[in-house]
Amino acid sequence: MKLIIERSALLKSLGHVQSVVERRTTIPILSNVRLDAAQGTLSLNATDMDLEIVESALADVGEAGKTTAPAHTLYDIVRKLPDGAQVELAFGGGSQLTLTSGRSRFQLACLPVDDFPALAPGDYPHSFSFAAADLRSLIDRTRFAISTEETRYYLNGIYLHAADSEGVNVLRTVATDGHRLARVELPLPDGAAGMPGIIVPRKAVTEVRKLIDEAEGEISISLSESKIQFAIGDTVLTSKLIDGTFPDYERVIPTGNDKVMETDCKTLSQAVDRVSAISSEKSRSIKLNMEKGTVTLSASSPEHGSAVEEIGASYDASQLEIGFNARYLLDIMQQIEGDAARFTMADAASPTVIRDVSDGSAVYVLMPMRV
Repeated sequence: MKLIIERSALLKSLGHVQSVVERRTTIPILSNVRLDAAQGTLSLNATDMDLEIVESALADVGEAGKTTAPAHTLYDIVRKLPDGAQVELAFGGGSQLTLTSGRSRFQLACLPVDDFPALAPGDYPHSFSFAAADLRSLIDRTRFAISTEETRYYLNGIYLHAADSEGVNVLRTVATDGHRLARVELPLPDGAAGMPGIIVPRKAVTEVRKLIDEAEGEISISLSESKIQFAIGDTVLTSKLIDGTFPDYERVIPTGNDKVMETDCKTLSQAVDRVSAISSEKSRSIKLNMEKGTVTLSASSPEHGSAVEEIGASYDASQLEIGFNARYLLDIMQQIEGDAARFTMADAASPTVIRDVSDGSAVYVLMPMRV
């Protein structure tokens, strides 16, 4: 194998594939990236056995061939080369890959390409396309609520499924960690009808989100009962799905909450941020006392003292004092793009529903705290 490639093109592709590679693995070949050179392109492939990424970049290929090289080491070397540099990669079939750029020369230990694993190919009976901005919106407005608790593994991802919303077919994403829930929907794209409900793992969500920032136009999604594949430009990301049953989230979303409070989202966020500076690091608790026309935020801790701030709000129900985790509340506030947020509550112990007044496609549920 012998080729010359621009540093910027190689760096971009390596940046994508190396983030899939685990820093610590007991299987040495999984620390490597597979390099395949043929017909004017260099194809890079990395996997952790659950997630696989394949990306191609234009290159001047003098001699076709393939090998594997340490992913993080190769990325670090290319990252430190000067802008505009040309990178030559050469592999003669031994145990080392030679990288030359200007006066720099590196010898990297290779592992046999035959040892490199690949996810088993499979059929993807359901395929549809999404605008990059729409997929970004679905991910960003739900992923903050993904659980990190490994024992409830079925919550360690985003639940993606087709649903009916007041007679309209929608594609819906849901995530919850038991303390808060995010549900976001967009019109169902062509080809998604009849798709199974699937749970996309957190790592796959993170890697797709990185790729979306550089994507233009449409993103193709193909899926089966066990795998999902994203085609974004010159990159194909394939992930196994979480084999589990997502809970019936509709039961968690209250429908009878009768106390409604609306306030400016930015004003509330800033007040929560300021007042929560006093709350203890462990609980991050904050109290909201709602009376006609106002919300009073307060927090106290034995170590730091106390804080109180009053903001204006639209509220006509009976007085209600309710406690929240300030961090969780701020996470939801950051997803609201409109000016105003609407809180619907029943009492201090029941789940609160939060919505963007100007956008009905997202619903957030937050469990209160005893303060």
